[in-house]
Amino acid sequence: MKTTEEKLINRGSEDEMEVRGYRPSLCRMTPVAVGGVCTGGLLFLLFYWLPEWGVKASFRRCSLKEARILLLRTTDEERTWICVKVHVLSAPGLTPFDSGTTPPLKEERRGLADENQGLIPRESFKVHYFTHKRIKYYWNESTRNFERFKGLEDNKVTCAEIHRDHSSGLRKTLQRQRALFFGVNEIDVSVPSLIKIFVKEVMNPFYCFQLFALILWALEDFYDYSIVMAVIFLLSIAASLYTIRKQHVRLHNMVVQHSVVVVSVCRGKKDFEEVLSTELVPGDVLAIPANGMVVPCDAALISGTCIVNESMLTGESVPVTKTSLPNSGEAASKRYTAEEHKQHSIFCGSRVIQSRYRAGEPAKAVVVRTGFSTAKGQLVHSILYPKPTDFKLHRDATQFLMGMVVVAIVGFVYTVVVDVLNEVPLRGIIFDSLNIVTVAVPPILPVALASGIAHAQHRLKRLGLFCVSPQRINICGQLNLLCFDKTGTLTEDCLDLWAIQRAQGGTFLPRDTEVATEDLLKTSFVACMSTCHTLTTVEGQLCGDPLDLKVFTATGSILEEPKEEHAALYNTHIVALVRLPQQSGELGIVHQFPFSSSLQRMTVLVRRQRQTDLDIYLKGAPETVAKLCKAHTGRSGVIFATWRASSRMTVPCIEVPESFGEILEAYTRQGLRVIALAHRQLETEQLSLAEIQSLEREQMESNMDFLGLIIMQNKIKEQTAGALLELRQADIRTLMVTGDNLLTAISVARDCGMVRSHEKVIIVDAAPPHESHPARVTWHYSGNSLLKNNQIATDLNSVVKMCEINFDDAKLDGNYHLAASGRDFAVIAEHFPSLLQKLLLRGTVFARMSPNQKTQLVQALQSMDYIVGMCGDGANDSGALKKAHCGISLSELEASVASPFTSSIPNISCIPNLIREGRAALVTSFCVFKYLALFSTVFFCGMTLLYWVLTNFGIYQMAFIDTGISFFVVFSMCLSPACEKLVRQTPATSLISCSVLFSVVSQFLNCLLFLLVPFLLVQQQSWYEPPVPIFFTEGALNNSTVAPPDQEGPDNVTDVYNVRNFENTSIFYVSAFQFLTLAITLSKGKPFRQPFYKNWVFMLSVLIQYALLLFFLLQPIPAVDDVMQIADVPYGWRITILIIAVAHALASFILEILIPDTWRIITANLQKKGNDQASDANTKMVTKHRSWAFFSWVLCCKKRPPKSKYKRVALELRTEPDWPPVPSAVTYADGPRSRTSVDL
Repeated sequence: MKTTEEKLINRGSEDEMEVRGYRPSLCRMTPVAVGGVCTGGLLFLLFYWLPEWGVKASFRRCSLKEARILLLRTTDEERTWICVKVHVLSAPGLTPFDSGTTPPLKEERRGLADENQGLIPRESFKVHYFTHKRIKYYWNESTRNFERFKGLEDNKVTCAEIHRDHSSGLRKTLQRQRALFFGVNEIDVSVPSLIKIFVKEVMNPFYCFQLFALILWALEDFYDYSIVMAVIFLLSIAASLYTIRKQHVRLHNMVVQHSVVVVSVCRGKKDFEEVLSTELVPGDVLAIPANGMVVPCDAALISGTCIVNESMLTGESVPVTKTSLPNSGEAASKRYTAEEHKQHSIFCGSRVIQSRYRAGEPAKAVVVRTGFSTAKGQLVHSILYPKPTDFKLHRDATQFLMGMVVVAIVGFVYTVVVDVLNEVPLRGIIFDSLNIVTVAVPPILPVALASGIAHAQHRLKRLGLFCVSPQRINICGQLNLLCFDKTGTLTEDCLDLWAIQRAQGGTFLPRDTEVATEDLLKTSFVACMSTCHTLTTVEGQLCGDPLDLKVFTATGSILEEPKEEHAALYNTHIVALVRLPQQSGELGIVHQFPFSSSLQRMTVLVRRQRQTDLDIYLKGAPETVAKLCKAHTGRSGVIFATWRASSRMTVPCIEVPESFGEILEAYTRQGLRVIALAHRQLETEQLSLAEIQSLEREQMESNMDFLGLIIMQNKIKEQTAGALLELRQADIRTLMVTGDNLLTAISVARDCGMVRSHEKVIIVDAAPPHESHPARVTWHYSGNSLLKNNQIATDLNSVVKMCEINFDDAKLDGNYHLAASGRDFAVIAEHFPSLLQKLLLRGTVFARMSPNQKTQLVQALQSMDYIVGMCGDGANDSGALKKAHCGISLSELEASVASPFTSSIPNISCIPNLIREGRAALVTSFCVFKYLALFSTVFFCGMTLLYWVLTNFGIYQMAFIDTGISFFVVFSMCLSPACEKLVRQTPATSLISCSVLFSVVSQFLNCLLFLLVPFLLVQQQSWYEPPVPIFFTEGALNNSTVAPPDQEGPDNVTDVYNVRNFENTSIFYVSAFQFLTLAITLSKGKPFRQPFYKNWVFMLSVLIQYALLLFFLLQPIPAVDDVMQIADVPYGWRITILIIAVAHALASFILEILIPDTWRIITANLQKKGNDQASDANTKMVTKHRSWAFFSWVLCCKKRPPKSKYKRVALELRTEPDWPPVPSAVTYADGPRSRTSVDL
């Protein structure tokens, strides 16, 4: 075995890390300890910042099993190093699920024993583990790697095994054994103390650098300046502490509420005991009270049903029904996973509103996950330790700061050389060289950036947007693609019952707009409408899915909770009782199969009073329901194709009317939502209740009778069209990702403006490979809807006309959109990788998408280099909300862990507001970067010029610049609000971009030029006198004691710079004016922020400092000049300084505003002109001109291939002759490259 073992943990996940093992080495640790002591702890501080250096210097590489120290490195772009310590746990087994007897443990130990507590039981195993980000990883001897235990799912148990092996609960000894591994069941979001936050912040390199500067200034007796800068330092620390602690408190209050509750745990088949929820472990069995509870863990329901509110996890406040795990049949033999069995699982953080049980036994659930392994724990963990999503900005910032460090090194060398040549004493050389380093690197940068984000978060809160992940606010400013759910997001939550259309004898009957009529109430159609739902009554109010509510209330029925006597009346236990109006009868709901997004249907078993047979009612997507309906033997060979490119299925035409496809397409083209109903009578004379309950869902949902259609009208929200128009005008792409019908989604996309009237929709019809036929894609062109004002097309010819398109019209010139269903997306992703990129580039409507497919779509779009936002309002969107760069949940809650952003505004008008604030925050971050970089470099240049003549800035001059200008200007600069209009132009996303570099470099050169002018010009004046070194007795500075030029100072005096001289005064005034000018020019408002003059705090700060400088310059006060160490210069020179400052301001304005804006207009016009060229020859002729090429090169606009993948694909499509495919073309996947043929 190699001693340099290196493996991966969390393979394939976001937290994937490389792991290396190390063990202590005395011969290495000794010199490191000596070096740390000799350097005064600086070596230890360096190793704190660079843990990989410390580990490699102090420890020796070894195998993972022998390791006592592990070095982890993330596999993302940041490649961050983490050092963790390996601990040893004493346990009865190597895993929490090992069988065997457990040594008796004392009650007070509460199942926790490790080497640190000294509680090692006899005959126990030593298990190595380490903790990282509050998650424990244990050594697995079989895989020879560290792994985490998530819960009961680690055993790969099936649903039947959960019923058989885990329904009786755990013995106390086994519970203690598992508690050793899984720990306390809590999501620890403790608020750190201020001392802990303070120490952690002070250890930040920036604050350490600031502390070093304070010590340096204090050693040089600059006490006044040190005190002033210490106050600024403490204020910065305080602001940072306040922001960090406030964020911790907010998350703590949101997560910890009701996190510890008293629960009843089964310790045998009938024995229950009450324990704290913190003692739960996977395998425990919970008893769920009838009046509900807050769920403290993830659990699988094994008996009874529960009505659950999962708003904390999903942002959706609509209660959902959870049923027990299947106990027999094929469904029970499937491996249990929380994702696949959501309908049978209750999740941590959700609230059980009501539980239903039978035979006097409470509803029970088996604990499957605890702590941070739960659904809520994972969401909270992603907030506590967010995955860095803006690597580019972070990388650019690091490179930017490295550049400043290089400048500091150059200044250090320059100062040493100048001082040595001028025979400055050693102490003066050390101070000068270190002092110029403190000027070159801006120490307040981190707190300034954090301040900008905090102000943006506050503004978002005032707009009704709550953020639990502030670092994502800057990402919102980079969004260029947004995915929207349809129902509840683009359209209203509630649906109106538009009509019903029953089927009878293989044909559709005329539509009915009234349901609760005497004739209809006796039909199976109304019985299905009244019973096929998961509604419940809570405190006298009906609760449940809005669609179910509308359908149920339309029948006029009454839902009641069953009583004990109803079991005898219905010969079985029932979960709900439905009373039909006009005394039309009572229906008892025996069993429910809740709606499944993957199956696109729900089913109920219903029994009428004093009858033996059961009725099966089914409700779901029309194409899904039609597949489950039976065929008639008399016309079994007659089939028909449903609407083109919608479902690609064939259905029998006896029970499902022949006009099914045309009628359905006619409704969906109007944007109406269509639900199909079906019925089947189940003869149960020969079946017992247990046999009925053990029937497979697939067995019951077959050979159904088609009942007809429910047509629902889902109105578009008033704000939807306006918000989408604003996004389109800002060149932000929008997509619809829904679980609804494809044609309904296309219709809604047209109605809300996502697809404009003159644009075509190409429907992607993908079919998987079948036998010897390869996978294929058929391209159907969908024209505009011909149905207006509720006109319904029942004639097949009219439907055909809707899909007809002239071949000549297929020359779309980019005015087209692709539309696909979830099935199409899956087939293309698997068999057409080249087409997938085109679908992602041009796709606008994605329908019948399952929750997993929504998540996959977001990830695929991110792989195309899109910055993706996702907006939704329900549980089906939670995965996509989490994976997107910015997830926005439309929820009534102030904040939830379902997504980084939660909007209390229940429509998408919040999206433009979020992007505007994100752009403003991003621009503010860049402005702070640029200003502090220029502030440091200009200050640095001014100091180097003064060093050349052996002088420097005065103490109070530096205090005025650092405090009055730098501190107040930077923090007031962050207060500029976002511009009210969302523009097409996008802010720079890279600090190394041409625009940012041009701004910084040009402003730096401009400042340097106007610093050199007064520095050189003052020396040419007739009244000029060069600065003369001064002398002072040790400990007593006296500026009036000036040594004559031809004399040397006495032995007991030390020479220092004569600060009060003409060069100093000129450089001080000019640089101070420059700092204020830069603050104004860099704080330009439009198009992303409001004009700087609307930021009254900033304007007040700048104007006061301008007024003070002008007053001191033009109306000198001797007392002020003495304190500020300003020389007495002629009034004419003061006017000259003012003219130089004004000239610099004009030049700065031209460089920052006029030139970039003019260049932007020129390039935009040239780009537009280039796009209008009919052929590439003209473009080549333009680029051949050398002057144009040189001009483009100078301004960093030389034509290069785009960096973003989606832009490269778009350019490739422009030159592809066969794209887009012509109508009815078929593309086959018969090799590495697909081929397209035209179906004539």
